[in-house]
Amino acid sequence: MHVLVLTTNYGVEQDELTRPMAALREAGAEVVVAAQRAAPVLTLVSDRRPGTVVGADAAMGDVMAQEFDAVVVPGGTLNADRLRTDRDAQRLVGAFAKAGKPVASICHGPWLLVNSEVARGRELTSYPSLRTDIENGGGTWRDEQVVVDTSGGFPLITSRRPGDLDAFNEALVRTLDSRLTATRERAQS
Repeated sequence: MHVLVLTTNYGVEQDELTRPMAALREAGAEVVVAAQRAAPVLTLVSDRRPGTVVGADAAMGDVMAQEFDAVVVPGGTLNADRLRTDRDAQRLVGAFAKAGKPVASICHGPWLLVNSEVARGRELTSYPSLRTDIENGGGTWRDEQVVVDTSGGFPLITSRRPGDLDAFNEALVRTLDSRLTATRERAQS
């Protein structure tokens, strides 16, 4: 599995970037971090304190959805607010959804899902302050640790906050594992 993680170069919530990356890599996935620029990503802890620096593997404008099996959009208020208006990020999320590939997002990350128009008609969760944005974007908001909606042509995996990362990572890895198993079974038939 090849998984793309979308982020800005400043303001992503540290754990929402690093913990899903670690869980995916532990599950055997190749993870590529695409930022707005192919430059280091400066994370934050609780939107305030400087966090770790994560290397960006590529610029968002240089990657294509067809090269990957899934996309992850971490939160962080500053990150998500900038990311939701980024045309490359919108293009990529829309392309993953159109291709039926998993789209996963946590905390404030679902702002990008709303602006990419992939939340419409879907059930999802987010940081509670995004509820109105999600509902205005045509989605149904749920106050749950993780929501996995498979009703709209692509798996949509969302979580509320860093405290939900264990559930988010488990749902993400489980979704990718089931898709990989299905692909292998089709290849063997």
